[in-house]
Amino acid sequence: MNRYNVVGSGFAGLSAAASLAFNKKDVHIIEKNTSLGGRARQFKSDGFVFDMGPSWYWMPDVFDRFFEKFGKKASDYYDLIQLNPGFQIIFENYEEIKLNSSWEEILSLFEAYEKGSADRLNKFMIDAEQKYNIGMTSLVYNPAISFFEFFRKDVLFNITRMNLFTSYRKHVRKYFKHPYLRMILEFPVLFLGTAPQSTPALYSLMAYSGLKQGTFYPKGGFGKVIDAMVDLCQELGVEFHTDSEVKECGFNKNKIKNLITSKTILPTDYVICAADYHHFDRFILPDEYSNYSHRYWDSRVMSPSCLIYYLGVNKKIPKLEHHNLFFDKDIDIHVDDIYKKPKWPTDPLFYVCCPSKTDNSVAPNRNENLFLLLPLASGLKDTVKLREKYFNKMINRIEEYCGEKFNDNIIFKKSYCINDFKEDYNAFKGNAYGLANSLSQTANLKPKIINKKIPNLFYTGQLTVPGPGVPPSIISGQVVADYILKNL
Repeated sequence: MNRYNVVGSGFAGLSAAASLAFNKKDVHIIEKNTSLGGRARQFKSDGFVFDMGPSWYWMPDVFDRFFEKFGKKASDYYDLIQLNPGFQIIFENYEEIKLNSSWEEILSLFEAYEKGSADRLNKFMIDAEQKYNIGMTSLVYNPAISFFEFFRKDVLFNITRMNLFTSYRKHVRKYFKHPYLRMILEFPVLFLGTAPQSTPALYSLMAYSGLKQGTFYPKGGFGKVIDAMVDLCQELGVEFHTDSEVKECGFNKNKIKNLITSKTILPTDYVICAADYHHFDRFILPDEYSNYSHRYWDSRVMSPSCLIYYLGVNKKIPKLEHHNLFFDKDIDIHVDDIYKKPKWPTDPLFYVCCPSKTDNSVAPNRNENLFLLLPLASGLKDTVKLREKYFNKMINRIEEYCGEKFNDNIIFKKSYCINDFKEDYNAFKGNAYGLANSLSQTANLKPKIINKKIPNLFYTGQLTVPGPGVPPSIISGQVVADYILKNL
C-alpha cells in the first residue's frame, strides 16, 4: 500500500490526513513539535488552559460539513456554545458596542447610531449571504490549479456578484456613514487578512458569518476542535510522529522517496506539506525543485503577525466579555503601520479574549484567563523590551476601560511573538495568519497546491488556497486530498 506522509498537524494537515485515511490510504502525520495542532495547540499551567492561537469559531457550517464527510457530527466530539454577546467593540472614550446573538437586536443597534441603517444592514447582509453561499460552494473547494476551473456554469453565472474588483472599504461605505458601524463591519478583514481598502468586497462574507450566523465557542477551548480531528484521524488509522522535524528529502529521480527527520528516515510515496510552504519550498527542497524563487516569496504581501500574551489573573475582571476588540485608536494609522510603513504600531488596536467568562474549566475558581493579541507587520524586530512596552500599553488601556487594576494580580504570564512563530512553525517572516487576502493573492494567484517539478509533493494550509483562517485551512486539507484522490 502506498504511504502518504503529511508534514504538520494543524487544521489543514489533520483535514488532509482524515480525508485520505477515510479512502483507505496509509497516512502518517509528522509533527515538528511535541504536541499536535500547530497554531491551535493548547497548553496548561497553574490551573489555566490556554488556546495558543485561534479563538473565533465562525463559519460553523464548514466544521459541520467536514465531520459529515465521515458520517460524524461536531457534537460527537465537543459542545458548542453560541456567545451572547458574540463580541464587543470598545471605541474612543471607551464607548462600547455589544453585538448580540439576536439579529433583531443588531438591527436596532445599527438604527440607533444611524437612521435607516437597519434596512441598509439587511440589504448588506443579503448581498453578503449570497457571496457566502457562492464562495463556500462554487469557489473555495477548487484546487485553483487552472483558470479553466472558473469556466463552469455555476461560477460564471455568479462571478459578477462577487465584487472582486471593488474594495471592501468602498463596499461598506456605500451602505453606512457612521464610523463605528463601518468599523464593526471592517474588523474581520483587518484581523484575518489585509487592509480593508485592499481587500475585495467578496470578503463581506466574513461579516455575514460573524454577525448573522453568530459567534460560537467550543467548551474547553478551541483546542477541543483539534482534539476532535486527532481522534477522528486515529479512528481512521492515521499514525502520528511527534517531535519529528523534517530536515530534508531523499529523492529517486524527481520523486521524494523518504523524509529525513530529526529522529529517523521515513519512507514515502506521497508527501503533503501542511507545514510552512515557504520553509519547505526554499529550505527543505533543493533549489532545483523549489516551486518559487526567493524574489517571488519576498514580493508576497503577508497578513499580520502578532504579539500575544497569555495571562492568568487571580481575580475576576468586570466589563470584559468573552471577545473584546479595543478600537479606541485610529484604525487607519494601525493599518498603515502594518502594510504601508511596517513598524511596531504607534497607537495599536488589539483584541482581548476572556474565555473564563463562558467556561469555568479554563481557569481556577474566581480567576480569569486572558489572551491579548496585537496585530503586527510580519518580519519586524522582536525583543523582550518591545514586547513588554506593548504589554504595558494594552494593560493600561484595559484597566482604564474596566475601571479596575489587575496588573498586580497576574499570577501567570507568557508572551508569544514573531520570533516564536519562526521557532515553532518555521513561519515565513514570523507570520501568524498567512498571505494577505488581496485581489492579487486570491484563488489561482496564490501559491499552487502542486509542486511543478515533483509529481508526488503537494501543499496545503494558510499559504495556499483558499487562504488564512481556521475554516479555510480545514477546506484546504480537503481540497488537496480530493485532488490527490481524483488525479493519482
